[in-house]
Amino acid sequence: MSRQDEFYKERLKKLDALKKAGINPYPQESTRSHTTAQLQKEHKALLPEHTTNNKVAIVGRLMSFRDLGKIAFGTVRDGTGTIQIVLQEPNTPGKVSALCKSYIDAGDIINVQGTIFRTKRGELSVEVHDLTLLTKSLAALPDKWHGLEDKEERYRKRYIDLVMSPDVRTTFETRATILTTLRSYLQEEGFLEVETPALQSIYGGASAAPFKTHLNALDIPLYLSISPELYLKRVVVGGFERVFTVCKNFRNEGIDRQHNPEFTMLEYYAAYKTYEYHMQFTEELFTRLKKALSLGDELEYQGKKINLTLPFKRVTFRDLMLKEADIDINQVNTYEKLKAEIQEKGLRDVDIRTCTHYGALLDELYKRVVRPSIVQPTFLTHYPVEMIALAKRNEKDPSKINSVQLIIDGAEIMKSYDELNDPLDQEARLHEQAALLKEGSKDAMPMDTDFIDALKLGLPPTAGYGMGIDRLTMLLTNSPSIRDVILFPFMKPEVVDTKKEPKPNGNILGKNPQATQLMNQAKSGKRKITRNEAIVLLKAHVSSESLVNHCLAVGASMKAYAQKYGEDENLWEISGILHDFDYEKYPEEHTLKGSEILIKEGYPHEIIHAILAHYSTFTGIERDTKLAKCLFAVDELSGLVTAMSKVRPSKFDEMDADSVEKALKKKEFAKNISREDIEIGIKELGVGRKEHFETIIAALKKLDTEGKK
Repeated sequence: MSRQDEFYKERLKKLDALKKAGINPYPQESTRSHTTAQLQKEHKALLPEHTTNNKVAIVGRLMSFRDLGKIAFGTVRDGTGTIQIVLQEPNTPGKVSALCKSYIDAGDIINVQGTIFRTKRGELSVEVHDLTLLTKSLAALPDKWHGLEDKEERYRKRYIDLVMSPDVRTTFETRATILTTLRSYLQEEGFLEVETPALQSIYGGASAAPFKTHLNALDIPLYLSISPELYLKRVVVGGFERVFTVCKNFRNEGIDRQHNPEFTMLEYYAAYKTYEYHMQFTEELFTRLKKALSLGDELEYQGKKINLTLPFKRVTFRDLMLKEADIDINQVNTYEKLKAEIQEKGLRDVDIRTCTHYGALLDELYKRVVRPSIVQPTFLTHYPVEMIALAKRNEKDPSKINSVQLIIDGAEIMKSYDELNDPLDQEARLHEQAALLKEGSKDAMPMDTDFIDALKLGLPPTAGYGMGIDRLTMLLTNSPSIRDVILFPFMKPEVVDTKKEPKPNGNILGKNPQATQLMNQAKSGKRKITRNEAIVLLKAHVSSESLVNHCLAVGASMKAYAQKYGEDENLWEISGILHDFDYEKYPEEHTLKGSEILIKEGYPHEIIHAILAHYSTFTGIERDTKLAKCLFAVDELSGLVTAMSKVRPSKFDEMDADSVEKALKKKEFAKNISREDIEIGIKELGVGRKEHFETIIAALKKLDTEGKK
């Protein structure tokens, strides 16, 4: 029985005892005269060892309780802060002390009545004269936060995170202040708050893949909104000149520290204004936020000093691209030209394979190479027209649009532009988008004829604005991940952990629907894929030299086993080379995103299966082939042997199975290597330990000798 199970069982006994004693463990009524913050403020001047006759009543969660015999101490936390409670003879009635010592635990929600005093040590306290249990907690609180240190658990069990960590509460209080400040400013500027549909028969307003659902009542497909833009413009057409909404957007894309499948946006539209109004609005907004949050001109964000002094720097998209990528978009103005330029300059971070048109490739280049260079607040203006299909062209240079984006530390905080109100131009651009969508571009928009009809009625010159509330909150709370500023961020479903309960064949219970779908899509594909082709794909997605080397090491180990078993050496080696190639760019979708790319490239289903199965605790795909079992068995061990070679003067020379065994027993050495996975891999593969270790050593020694060529 786990410790948590023991706590639960013990508290069930107390719950039963309370009921038998005639005490309702979940009464509705309570009495409160003060919050803890009010008490702390009102009695700030009270001296140590002084007592008041003020009768007070507080409510809150008991965070800790220490019974010292004739005196007991506890800490109560409500929504405003904490205060100490003290039970002491003779002022605390015996029945109250007995209730606390017999039935009350940390985590319970209680109602305390008593008087205020300050202890010798200066702690403001409530002397308990009466106490009522309001809610019996059946789950034990983490002991001083130990037991819930894992980030994933903190996000998944946010309710405990909020109970235990005041800093987390402060983050969400700050978020609320940001939204209040935004709304107040917009209302002062004459904006009306409106709502737009989250369920849409035609999605649009952004370059993003949507979530698809189905309306049973009408038997029609629907989409979750990727943006409120097209509906807000309809409202402006209808005569409301200034409108805004704070809404959830849903985009079926990658998950990383700046992206969550659902996120909060502020969008507004101002008739008879231009994109320059957006820059003025943003600077004034930051002035108000600094005041509301008591911030100075210099902000600490993830170890960097961000200077919020106004005005913010301004630079054109063309000038920044020329400076950071040495590419002049006025000259390099077609897909083929840009693709050739990227290849010639060796910009490996740019994923050419997934970009099918000029705007998409330019956006990929910008996001991977250019935008990360911006640290201080910068307004980036005049994007190429191909990048935003809904924006108005610049009258002096029709190849650009009247747009502006605020970038801080490589992150987009806001994006805005003059809205395209020429219905014929807009119709032509949406037709282009629809054609791209038909060709397979996931982030292209479909044709929306009703929106075109609205434009034909007449949209006044209008400036549109979008700001990501989550990213703004990240910046202003010094939070490293978007998950830290969303109360309930999206989390991968929990699955059975094979490391805790290994099955004889290494399989796990349950399936990941996306992984199963990918396996169904995987076909035999082209078998004559070369090692060099696989390495090119690896390096196109991985910039970390250590990760590249690890993948090559796993590939070499797989080749050695293919030779041992008389299998296809090329197939086995490529599965090792590409097993982690998507990890750097898509850590949250690891193996799923990589398999998706490999399927498009026509890679054999055996490789797809092995890659999905080597992370079976996430994908649910069983390791039921020799290839899959071998990939899992060599992955962690290759990492351990490589780590050993880096600390040995002789590298692989004189390394043997015994030295690997010794390294395995040293838990502090290469702590990131899973010893459990190594043991499970040996068991699944059905190979002798010594033979297994020596096979990997020989393979990596050979790879090192050949210089990883």
